[in-house]
Amino acid sequence: MNHKVAFSFADGKTLFFPVKPNEILLDAALRNGINIPLDCREGVCGTCQGRCESGDYSQDYVDEEALSSLDLQQRKMLTCQTRVKSDAAFYFDFASSLCNASGPDRLSATVTDVRQISASTAILHLDLGTATQALDYLPGQYARLLIPGTQSMRSYSFANRPSSSNQLQFLIRLLPDGVMSNYIRERCQVGDEIVLEAPLGAFYLRHVAKPLILVAGGTGLSALLGMLDELAERGCGQPVHLYYGVRDAADLCERDRIDAYAERIPDFRYTEVVSDPSPQWTGKRGYIAEHFNTSELRDGEADMYVCGPPPMVESIKSWLQDQTLENVHLYYEKFTESNI
Repeated sequence: MNHKVAFSFADGKTLFFPVKPNEILLDAALRNGINIPLDCREGVCGTCQGRCESGDYSQDYVDEEALSSLDLQQRKMLTCQTRVKSDAAFYFDFASSLCNASGPDRLSATVTDVRQISASTAILHLDLGTATQALDYLPGQYARLLIPGTQSMRSYSFANRPSSSNQLQFLIRLLPDGVMSNYIRERCQVGDEIVLEAPLGAFYLRHVAKPLILVAGGTGLSALLGMLDELAERGCGQPVHLYYGVRDAADLCERDRIDAYAERIPDFRYTEVVSDPSPQWTGKRGYIAEHFNTSELRDGEADMYVCGPPPMVESIKSWLQDQTLENVHLYYEKFTESNI
């Protein structure tokens, strides 16, 4: 049985291709038109190196001048020496253009549902059922949507994991006046056709080997819902703590869905934080970093995924630096809401 492999690059593009049993990863990539930079092909020069972020693999030979023992501990690998033993994802710290690789797919989807699920958020459901194959993406990545009747495109994270049925979900922030917001409020109908480009983004769920701390600000929740779907479906064997912050309690959404993860993900915890609540709000107030369990973070290693507005992401980065929590590995995605 072939293994499905994802190559993600520094420019945010991700490419998927099959790898035959016991096939050298570089050979499989070249066979599928992905021309990874290479030189010696002997495990010596290190030109074709990347990092395995999910999945099992082995390497035939790696010269110590190409990858150090620390590199190997960090799951760095040489494409010319790697054989995958499962579905896997690899990251390369250079642009996909160096591989002469094609960009994201441009696809046509149909609106199957659109609903307002909080005071400031709608959920958009799209069907790619007419596509010849399932859209591959990594939980946490995003698509660019062409807004019907305009030439404007907007980027939104997938709010669900990939599926063979090609059903997609996106959380849409409803602004007082915006191209997508106005389309959702005024014109969007079941049956509308929406063109999208996907997959995009270097923010995605990596190999899970440590406790997970997921932090969402506003509709940054979308990317983390995709990750939680994946964890619920496949399991992870690690504690998972979701922090979800909004400005007003009326902005909280998908709470039933989040509660349902507790039934499917062992040791799942959930914390809501409202930064500017009304007097009636009885939950946690302020900013998310104020409510992190510092002793919990100091006790062991953890992977933290943060998705939200730039000020929130920067505040959490600063908080981690101030706390000198070197055992916490941070992955983050900043998004800036368009005001037009």
